[in-house]
Amino acid sequence: MTDAGHDHTTASPEHTTSSPDLIKLDHLAVEESLRLLTAARADDWDRPTPCAGWTLRRLVAHMAAQHHGFAAAARGSGADRTYWFEPDLSREYGQEPLKIYEESVRHVLAAFAEDGVPGRLFVLPDFGASFPGRVAVGFHFLDYVVHAWDVAVTVGGELRLADDVVEAALAVALRVPTDPERRGPGAAFAPARRLPDGEGPLARMLAHLGRDPHHGANPTAR
Repeated sequence: MTDAGHDHTTASPEHTTSSPDLIKLDHLAVEESLRLLTAARADDWDRPTPCAGWTLRRLVAHMAAQHHGFAAAARGSGADRTYWFEPDLSREYGQEPLKIYEESVRHVLAAFAEDGVPGRLFVLPDFGASFPGRVAVGFHFLDYVVHAWDVAVTVGGELRLADDVVEAALAVALRVPTDPERRGPGAAFAPARRLPDGEGPLARMLAHLGRDPHHGANPTAR
């Protein structure tokens, strides 16, 4: 399954968007993912998502873990893998996915809002490397534009992200390499998809990262 942004070969996103803007854009993307999840019905949690093999419940566990992990990285504790563990949201444990996700959202947004985050060093175990905060926030931002779309498709919602947010995410996405050894089974991304001329920035971003922009309900940004 592809997880947008988790490829440490991605070029630095600060070349296209300033660090304060990236933090603001990231906030908007994360809040949109939460807004869409609040519309999830009881039978939505076990529906398949555009992330191959993942139900919405499984996707949200991943999203929550990444929020906690990136928050820890922003505060100097990213190397501690306990922050990256996914919560068990299976039915038998009685965890409420939305509450778990809400908590993780509050945690990461508070961490990213602290002074000096763009200049801090983020240790990201999934990448096996460390990155300046301005780069790490770009990875996180791209992830949550894509995951907000994943959620919208799954719950039949509408993705409400302004054009400038989607354009910024596209600029980051286009820096993800497309060479075959970095795409496909076992890689962070599926092979990029071809699109006809005239497609908008959301479709282009998704296709570049290996998503099918016309999957399911195909929500559009507005």
